[in-house]
Amino acid sequence: MNLTDRAAIVTGGGRGIGRAIALRLAEAGASLVINDIDKSAEAVAREIEAIGKQSQAVMADVSLASDVAKLVEATTITYGRIDILVNNAGINRDQLLIRMTDEDWEKVIDIDLKSVFLCTRAVLRPMIKQHWGRIISISSIVGLMGNAGQANYASAKAGIIGFTRSVAREVASRGITANAIAPGFIDTEMTQQLPENKRQELISRIPSGRLGSPEDIASAVCFLASEEAGYITGQVLAIDGGMT
Repeated sequence: MNLTDRAAIVTGGGRGIGRAIALRLAEAGASLVINDIDKSAEAVAREIEAIGKQSQAVMADVSLASDVAKLVEATTITYGRIDILVNNAGINRDQLLIRMTDEDWEKVIDIDLKSVFLCTRAVLRPMIKQHWGRIISISSIVGLMGNAGQANYASAKAGIIGFTRSVAREVASRGITANAIAPGFIDTEMTQQLPENKRQELISRIPSGRLGSPEDIASAVCFLASEEAGYITGQVLAIDGGMT
């Protein structure tokens, strides 16, 4: 998969799955804008530059329209185009519904779902103008299955799926695809902090017998961003070792 001359934005690209996605796209030849809420994006940008690819870090809160506008403007100024958007930014604030606060609900919906709307809307105009684009949003198997204590997170991730399928229908005739990936349990900082017995309990629920890696997700994103995936749109790819 050759992404040479393609410009990509990865939100939440400073760590974990986002970092792996950014590095994989760069390895395939894309020029990157790494977004995160803090300076972690700068370290990833340096990693990409170390392998000889173009990269820029942009700190922005993608739940705010004004910050998203700055992110898109920075990309078009630097590269003159936007070909690939990876909506990866997300948080979780887990709590049983009866104890969930308004803030717990609103913060997760804003960062996990509203950001997908804001970023996708912002990149559509340049993508339509160039008659080519790839929009890939990171959902979750929790959005497919639900999960106790994650009503806010599950709602946001399920919302991404409905949003993606609607956008795919709107822009397919313009040479733009929109797809979602639903990761299962991935070996990231969050799962690494779990007690060993909890980790083993998670693994016992996975037919493949292991946690996924961020690279498992990144490889699928790279494929969906490529020319080879041009006839795939409106789809949800569960990468979960067989859980769903």
